[in-house]
Amino acid sequence: MKFLSMKKLLIILHVLLSTIILSAQDFEDITFGADTTFEVLTWNIEWFPKNGQTTIDYVKEIIRALDVDLLAIQEVDDISSFEQLVDSLDGYAGYLESSWFAGLAYIYKTDVIQINEIYEIYITEPYWSPFPRSPMVMDLNFKNERIIIINNHFKCCGDGILDLENPDDEEYRRLYASNLLKLYIETHFDNIRTIVLGDLNDILTDDPENNVFQMFLDEPENYYFTDYIIAEGDDAQWSYPSWPSHLDHILITNELYSEFEHDSSEIKTIRIDAYISGGWWEYESNISDHRPVALRLMIDQSVGVSDFKKSRPLFSNYPNPFSSQTTFLFKNLEDNAEIKIYNVKGENVFSEQIAKEQASLTWNAEGFPNGIYFARLIFNHIEIAHSKLILLR
Repeated sequence: MKFLSMKKLLIILHVLLSTIILSAQDFEDITFGADTTFEVLTWNIEWFPKNGQTTIDYVKEIIRALDVDLLAIQEVDDISSFEQLVDSLDGYAGYLESSWFAGLAYIYKTDVIQINEIYEIYITEPYWSPFPRSPMVMDLNFKNERIIIINNHFKCCGDGILDLENPDDEEYRRLYASNLLKLYIETHFDNIRTIVLGDLNDILTDDPENNVFQMFLDEPENYYFTDYIIAEGDDAQWSYPSWPSHLDHILITNELYSEFEHDSSEIKTIRIDAYISGGWWEYESNISDHRPVALRLMIDQSVGVSDFKKSRPLFSNYPNPFSSQTTFLFKNLEDNAEIKIYNVKGENVFSEQIAKEQASLTWNAEGFPNGIYFARLIFNHIEIAHSKLILLR
C-alpha cells in the first residue's frame, strides 16, 4: 500500500478546506446587478490572487453573486490566474493589458456590453510620476448607448498635506493625475457619458488646500463623485477598513446626472466581509484589503448624449497645471473686463485689461514660484468668474 506524500496530502487538504469554507458562505445575498440597469464596480483586488486558488475560487463566486455588468479591477499580479478566473465565468469576458506593477483589468458581460475600443492613456515617461499605472479607457456600448470608463490606480500613501514644491510628494502626484484626467475628458469626451473610477488612494473630504480632487469638486455642474455620500458617512461603509478610510471612488460627468438621480440608481460599498463566516479577517487574508464600490444606473435610452451640454465657465485656461505659461480663453465678453491673478497669500501678482470680444490672453509665469494661484475675471469692479491655477515645474 502506497502512502500519499506530505505535499500531495497538503494539496488535498487545501482543496477540501477551500470547498468547505466556500460552501459556508452566503454570497447570494450580496447580489447587486439587475436586468434593467447598468452596473459598474471598482475593486482593488490586492495582488490577485492573494492566496492562490483559494482567492480565485472566492472571487469567482463573488462575481457570480454580484451579477454586475462591468468590473474595473486593480492589482492583477498573475495573468494566467486572471485568465483562469475569466474562463470560469459563463457569460463574461476579460481584458488585461499587463500585470506589470499590478495591472489594471476589466471583466464584463458579453451579452449587454459591446467593446468599441480599450486602450491606455498617458503612457509615456513624462507621465510616469502622476500615473505609475497608466489609466485604462474602455469605450463601450451598453444596449446601444455609448459610455466611457476610465480605470485608475493612483499613487498611494502620503501625509495628507499637499506639497506643491515637491514633485515626489504623493499628494502632488495624485493632484497632477486628477488634473490630467480632467483635461483628457474635456478634450476627448465632451458631451459623452463618462465614468472615472478606481483606487484613487485619497479621500474626498480633505480641506480644499489639500484636496487632490478639488478641480472636480469645484465644478458640480460638470462632475460628481457618486460615492461622496459614502465618504461623508459612517466609516463602517468605507472601502478601506484597515486605515480606516474611503479611497475607491466613482466619478461621473453631467451627461449621467439624470440617470444617477433615477430611483433605481444606487451607489454602494459592497461589504463582502459581512457575508463570510470569518468576517474581515477571512476576507483580508484570502481576497483583498479593499472592498469593492459599485454603481447602478438606470440608463435612459430615450435621451441622446447630444441633448447634454457641459456648463462652460466664462473663462478657462489651458494647460492647467502648467510649467511656464497658460492661456486664458474667454467666452462672450460683451464689454471690457480685467483679469487679476493672486497668490495663496492674497497678493495680486498680475493684472491686465481684457477688451470687448477678446478671445484669449496668455500669462507668462516665468519667475513665479510653484504653487496655487487664483485668477479672477472682473467686470465693473465685480468678480464674475474665477479659476484655480497650478504652476508646476
